[in-house]
Amino acid sequence: MKLLGARHSSGAHTISPTEKMRRRSDALPAKRRTILVAAGAAVLASGGPALAQGPSEKVRKINLYTWPQAALPQAYQASQLIAQEWRKLGLDVDVKPLQRQAQTQLIWFTRDKWDATMWRMVGRPERSDPDELLYSLYHSKYAEKGYNFIGYINPEYDALAEKQRTQLDPEERRKTAFKMQEIIDRDQPQAFLVHPKYLTAFNKAVFKEDSVVNESGIGIRNIWTFLNIEPLGAQKDLIINSNEVINATNPLYIGGAVDSWVTDLIWDRVMRIGPDGMPKPWAAESVSWIDDTTVDIKLRPGMKWHDGQPVTVEDVIFSFQAPAGDKAPMYKPFVTDIVAMEKTGDLGVRFKLKAPNTTFFTASLAKINLIPKHIWEPVLKDLAGKPETAEQLKDVSRIGSGPFKLVRWAPNEEIVLERFGEHFAAPKVARWIMRIVPNAEATLGMLKSGEINFLGMFGGDPDVLIKFAKDNPNIAIRSEVDIGFEYVAFNNRRPPFDDVAFRRALSLAIDRRLMVSAAWGDYAIPANSYVSPVLKFWHDPAVDDLKTGLAEAKKILKDAGYRLVGGKLYYPAGKQEKLTTE
Repeated sequence: MKLLGARHSSGAHTISPTEKMRRRSDALPAKRRTILVAAGAAVLASGGPALAQGPSEKVRKINLYTWPQAALPQAYQASQLIAQEWRKLGLDVDVKPLQRQAQTQLIWFTRDKWDATMWRMVGRPERSDPDELLYSLYHSKYAEKGYNFIGYINPEYDALAEKQRTQLDPEERRKTAFKMQEIIDRDQPQAFLVHPKYLTAFNKAVFKEDSVVNESGIGIRNIWTFLNIEPLGAQKDLIINSNEVINATNPLYIGGAVDSWVTDLIWDRVMRIGPDGMPKPWAAESVSWIDDTTVDIKLRPGMKWHDGQPVTVEDVIFSFQAPAGDKAPMYKPFVTDIVAMEKTGDLGVRFKLKAPNTTFFTASLAKINLIPKHIWEPVLKDLAGKPETAEQLKDVSRIGSGPFKLVRWAPNEEIVLERFGEHFAAPKVARWIMRIVPNAEATLGMLKSGEINFLGMFGGDPDVLIKFAKDNPNIAIRSEVDIGFEYVAFNNRRPPFDDVAFRRALSLAIDRRLMVSAAWGDYAIPANSYVSPVLKFWHDPAVDDLKTGLAEAKKILKDAGYRLVGGKLYYPAGKQEKLTTE
């Protein structure tokens, strides 16, 4: 038997196919180098262990992007723990912190250029109905643009996502939602980590304690608190902190947690989700089903935009037409079922739907921001034929009709909103001010001094905050398990993450209990679903029994043909990966 690469007696040197591939690969410039997994490894005919391995067969380095430690220390700590476990599988893992704007640009707008990233879906009131996650997060038509940024493609899942929208019987829809969660559990397109239990606080010497409103799955940091919180004395401003900067205030872009705090206050919606988790008329005076596919709304009279122009029926129709094209892909899923809209009077609009849609009130009428046609129509016309979408616009109009209006925004410092006194639900505070404070210790110092009086986000050790409140009796703490979740997103477009076995192995290598205790300081619960256990009716408890551990992960890789050679992970024999590295 001759080994590949051995010399013949004639003295000629035989080069293996694997070595030829490696040499051709090494001759390429670094930025254009193609990783090739040779078809077949050098193995003994008897099926013994590999005696020679081409370097190109080794699974390439994995880049795991994360938030900076100062911004989101829990996610940063989790990324370090996850990388440690993945390295035990034989992977070369590089943890790369990125500031939020840079991470958004890479992950969201250049969808084929990354491997894995720490990410989160924050709890939003309209997610009290799981449709936004069931439908938008994984439907294949939103892979190129929209919520499905990981590029998960599964026709079986698509069919169920569409089906659950049409099921008017809650029990039948629930069965479909359970089946969808089980498919995601099987395919592990991303690794769910935790549902956080966020701690928030406020100064009860500044605000009347019983005017603060708790919303299920959201907590006290919500629009109902910001509208109803009542000042007790001369301080009329609500001053809240954030440990991350605002990425955008754009009514056609669904931003992160902090962005949404601001967006909710500037722009109205036809309906809003109440503190009880149910949709209620908001900008509409009334909303009613005429039949299974027809909804009539009556707009509140006398509403105005912040520039003084009246809010009209034409504005409402335009607000739902704007996302229907390709210029607002994040909002498009929430208008796709609308066939037609027509004016039924000075304040009336009729919506005609393609089919019965049990989620329409929550996922559409309580989701779409109302925007002024006289401002946004020329903006969208100007974008026609251009590659940019409305999501990418930074210098956009912040004219809304909401209870607060924007008066100042100093990026990386603060944003100042002022009470809009002509609103039908004008707030009791004079201004809503958010200050950017990356350092957790500094945040507590500012809370003590009165530079902030509402703790909207705390990135430090929860026990430190609890002790702080004990030492400062005017500080009241509240906590709530979030509707949202933290996770590791896998780029399903790129090998090796296009392999279900590889994704499952990496996901199961992560001990969720360790994530809860070591990264989130026990202020979270383990996650393996995008439907939070807070939503008891919709959450499938069967997916909570994910068996994790390195032994299980290694077995999955071995059964799929991956090989551990010299402590490094190699692809299954016969697989070729052609990927341009950056």
